[in-house]
Amino acid sequence: MAELTDGRIYNFNPGPATLPVEVLREVQSEMLNFNGSGMSILEISHRAKQYDEVHNAAKADILTLMNLGDDYDVLFIQGGASLQFAMVAMNFATAANKGNYILSGNFAERAYDEAKILGVGEIAASSKEGGYRHIPTQDEIKLTSDAAYLHICMNNTIYGTEYHYVPQTGEVPLIADMSSDMLSRPLDFGKFSLIYAGVQKNLGPAGVVMVVAKKSFIENSPATLPTMLRYNTFLKKNSLYNTPPAFCIYTVGKVAKWIKDNGGLAAMQERNKKKASVVYDAIDNSDGFYKGHADKDSRSLMNVTFRLPSEELEKKFVAEALEHKLGGVKGHRSVGGMRASIYNAMPFEGCERLAAFMNDFRKKN
Repeated sequence: MAELTDGRIYNFNPGPATLPVEVLREVQSEMLNFNGSGMSILEISHRAKQYDEVHNAAKADILTLMNLGDDYDVLFIQGGASLQFAMVAMNFATAANKGNYILSGNFAERAYDEAKILGVGEIAASSKEGGYRHIPTQDEIKLTSDAAYLHICMNNTIYGTEYHYVPQTGEVPLIADMSSDMLSRPLDFGKFSLIYAGVQKNLGPAGVVMVVAKKSFIENSPATLPTMLRYNTFLKKNSLYNTPPAFCIYTVGKVAKWIKDNGGLAAMQERNKKKASVVYDAIDNSDGFYKGHADKDSRSLMNVTFRLPSEELEKKFVAEALEHKLGGVKGHRSVGGMRASIYNAMPFEGCERLAAFMNDFRKKN
């Protein structure tokens, strides 16, 4: 992965986030005339053969990367992960069989809030009281006897925490929001009944949610739900019931192929560990100048969060970082401080440059 070109910066934004330069260049080269069609992918009908090939190739590559068979399907849905919070509860939970939720951060809490509005949510574990600094352990999880499913958020973008295990749920279906760590590492994806991810963090441009689910789990959505809120609508129609966000899906397909071409999920994990260690080392070896938010055993490989000694220094850090072509490092307002999102597409050189800047800034301040 090469150094910066074309006036670009190292983009540490949490989402929409950095994309592989190779993918951006390929998209650029096809923008006016996709695959000899004489049209842009932005103009081609979603019923056309050219788009059909793009759509199904993206699905196939995603299932291959996840090592899942034809008992799973990939759906493309609009409305962001925020709509998924409600769709999950509406499709699978009832007053008699409530959804169980682990609260590990802002988005995990928002998913629970949607179920709570509907009267179908229960908290199975929470790290809220401690400021969302750790991921609840298996021993902390207390499923209700009537649990319809357990919902987790695998990576908590705002707080910089991440699951390093897959919760054991017995016969209770496991559902996960993987918006910010999807396809960043190998997992036993077959342990999940449904996974969803807003692709704008680690897989593509904003505008589509990728859902990967067991067909048997989603094939019988309640008939009382509006058509576009039923998972089986997307299953039966191959996500083509309405006009899909074709350009987003096209780009997600290119990112999935880029991951395959660069060694798959095992290679992504090794790169991501190497990148994260460089930044975490700059925190841990700063004699307390930088203080990480997340407990060390819950640290995310995707989002590194930390504070400086004062808000004044934090503002100075953000401004000077941008002067060094390091953008998007300001943390979320609910936590403050800094956040460096180092998704799959962030090159190692970007993390090296950030760590070097951190060390230099500490010495000067």
